[in-house]
Amino acid sequence: MQTALRQLFHWMPFLFGIGFIAPLIAQTMAYWEIPAPFGISRIAFGLMIGAPWGLYATLRGRWL
Repeated sequence: MQTALRQLFHWMPFLFGIGFIAPLIAQTMAYWEIPAPFGISRIAFGLMIGAPWGLYATLRGRWL
């Protein structure tokens, strides 16, 4: 159980990036009526930003 929780918390920044940052970007774009570039959906655009940012935070150990 300890190993499973350790792995979960190791990947938590990535999960935060796709589970919180991406929807936040999509909802903010919808509120301000900003269309997503390249004809993709707003959530896909949010995932294009949130997922790499979360992966970066997971690999580097910090968000910036």
